[in-house]
Amino acid sequence: MKGFIMKFCLDCIEKEKDIIRASIPYSMTSGERMVGLIRAVEYLARYGIPGSFVECGVWKGGSTMAAALALRLYEGTTRDMYLFDTFCGMTEPTDSDVALDGAPAAEEYRRHQTPDGGNTWCQAGLEEVKANMRSTGYPEERLHFIKGPVEETLPQHAPERIALMRLDTDWYASTRHELEHLYPRLVSGGVLIIDDYGHWKGSKQAVDEYIEKNNLRLLLTRMDYSGRLAVKP
Repeated sequence: MKGFIMKFCLDCIEKEKDIIRASIPYSMTSGERMVGLIRAVEYLARYGIPGSFVECGVWKGGSTMAAALALRLYEGTTRDMYLFDTFCGMTEPTDSDVALDGAPAAEEYRRHQTPDGGNTWCQAGLEEVKANMRSTGYPEERLHFIKGPVEETLPQHAPERIALMRLDTDWYASTRHELEHLYPRLVSGGVLIIDDYGHWKGSKQAVDEYIEKNNLRLLLTRMDYSGRLAVKP
């Protein structure tokens, strides 16, 4: 793990490395994207950007764990954190959901189907994620776990003000739905992170369409080949 972290974290302070060591085993994101998330949290604390943390698509909770640990390091534990997920695997993709190499997501989805109609792709149960989040020491009363497809849980369970929104549900339909209902609640100076912009074409399409439709002037900064980060004007 030490050598792995040093490959992408030459400029990290030791406390950032500690956060990565604690959280990356529970995440599918890259080290570069995790560093970017930690730095985004530090930015929120430094400039007093108000609002809650929201993540859509949490798997085992690794990225939210990193954000919680970063909040404890840089600011405290006064922010609410919202974790939206089915907590039972990926939702079914559409024809728009194709990987960078041209592979349809539907093929991978079918490989993970179970006889009872379920799907094990990126499956992590709610109790497992709750236990992982408890390990961060973040107050449980500040953690909100919202179970179900985002198309069914947003906007009714979203906070009114969002400081950082991290979208990681991969597909076109879910990403579009998240942007439509969450981006208007992102405060000025708030951070938008798209985990799979460069990997899943449907995610990229949803983001590009939303930006064009709403005439947004956003610089999508490249975190790595897949992740993008922007600050709302």
